[in-house]
Amino acid sequence: MIIETTGLKGLKSDLAHLDEVTSKLGFVRWQWEYTRATYDLKIEDKSGKAVYFLRVNARVESGKLESPYAVLYLEDAYVGRETFPHGLDYNVTLPDSVNKIIQQKLSQLKQLLAE
Repeated sequence: MIIETTGLKGLKSDLAHLDEVTSKLGFVRWQWEYTRATYDLKIEDKSGKAVYFLRVNARVESGKLESPYAVLYLEDAYVGRETFPHGLDYNVTLPDSVNKIIQQKLSQLKQLLAE
């Protein structure tokens, strides 16, 4: 499920700052290649016994992703539920507790990137 009201889409940051901010919030840069990176946050819903991943995509505007000075811009944020054996289901209804965590983390990310 794409989260469209994040206010993150189009925000820019250098790679070093983006990595620092996202890691403070619990995100991990999992997938990356020369022109894009994906930041994932694992959210466990103990009541529903499910695991969700909040994912934020970033693309390189200038430089190379190996350089801490590369400038990236954020794209869509989306969330999916983990499926067995591996994969994500993006067509899922989120529990309120998970949705609250997602909104909080996205708000914090936006605020930290604006500083």
